Amino acid sequence: MGAARFSIGKTPHIGFWKLCGSGTGEGFTPLPNTQVYAILATWPNTQIAQEQSLSAPLFRRYNARADESWTVFLTPTSVRGAWSGKVPFVESADTEGPLAALTRATVKTRKALRFWKRVPAISSVIGSDPNVAFKIGIGEVPLLHQITFSIWPNADAMANFARKDGPHARAIKAVRSDDWFAEELYARFRVCGEAGTWGGVSPLAQLKEIS
Repeated sequence: MGAARFSIGKTPHIGFWKLCGSGTGEGFTPLPNTQVYAILATWPNTQIAQEQSLSAPLFRRYNARADESWTVFLTPTSVRGAWSGKVPFVESADTEGPLAALTRATVKTRKALRFWKRVPAISSVIGSDPNVAFKIGIGEVPLLHQITFSIWPNADAMANFARKDGPHARAIKAVRSDDWFAEELYARFRVCGEAGTWGGVSPLAQLKEIS
C-alpha cells in the first residue's frame, strides 16, 4: 500500500485517489487491520472505472495478491467540504435507487481521544440498523485521518438514522460545539454497480431484501 502511491497517479484517466488502511473488526477502531485495504479513485465515467479497476497494472497486482476483492461503482450526487484542500467529486443529477454515504475528517490531535471514545457506540448503533447494507471505517493516517463509508437502500433510511437521537446525533453535536475537525467532507453517491464479493457474498444483495 505504501509503495503504490508512487505509481497509482500514473494510471491512465485516474483523477483524485487515496490509499487507505482499515481498523480491526469493521474498521471502526484505532487498531490497524493489516489484511483489509481500500483504494478510492475517481474516473471520467463508469465504463473507464470498470475497465481500469480490472486491467490497470496496479489494480491487477492488488487483485492477484488478494484472497478477495470487492469494488463498488458510484456516481456522486452531493458533496460538501474538502479533502486535502480539494473538492474531489463532481456532482451529477440525482436519481432514484440505493445510495452510499462517505464522511471524511481530519481529527485535531488534541481532540482525538474524545473522537475515539464516541466511535464504538456509533458503530454499534449503525450495525444494528436493519437498513444498512454495508459499512466500514477506513483511514489514510491512523487515529487522525478517518473515513466512514456506508450503503443504504434509499435517502429516507439514511436520514432516519442520522436524525434519530442517539450516539451518532450526539457526536455530530459535539463535532460542532467542540470543534473536533481541522477539515471535513460529506458526500453522497448513487450506487451504479459492483464487481467481486465481500465475505463471499454481494453486499448489495441485501438491498434487494430490504426493498
